[in-house]
Amino acid sequence: MAQVPLNVRELAVGQLAERTGVAVSTLHFYEAKGLIESRRTAGNQRRYSRDTLRRVSFIRLSQRVGIPLTEIKDALDQLPAGRTPTREDWAKLSETWRAELDGRIERLLQLRDDLTDCIGCGCLSLDRCLLANPHDRLGDEGPGPRRLLSAKPARSPQVCQATAACAGEAS
Repeated sequence: MAQVPLNVRELAVGQLAERTGVAVSTLHFYEAKGLIESRRTAGNQRRYSRDTLRRVSFIRLSQRVGIPLTEIKDALDQLPAGRTPTREDWAKLSETWRAELDGRIERLLQLRDDLTDCIGCGCLSLDRCLLANPHDRLGDEGPGPRRLLSAKPARSPQVCQATAACAGEAS
């Protein structure tokens, strides 16, 4: 991979793609969605500021842990315009998702630990289900794997306020 010299303040789309490991078409998509921005040269070529490297990496990481692009955009919109975000800026940004990610981790651990046990699906086919869920008592709570669904997702207040994701969860 070609190194981008430190004195280069702007990157061509190909350089940004190579450095971040993201396809050029994906960078164009991110730009169309307002996640990153570029300026155009006199020859109509895109040029990205160096801090776009970190933004694209942040987008990829956020997507990898399941954050929707709309929430990523809302978060990136909180970063300062006209200057490279500081370590404190990034820490504040990532903190807004901490409670949600902690909740996901808890649910994944529960899923891992309960997957071989009765999950309350109502099948009554496992010997253990006869002990853990006799006569499908959990079926009275509703359809599906009741033990796995009973754990409400933990969402941070900041994420709930910034999106409509928590609408209806109170019921």
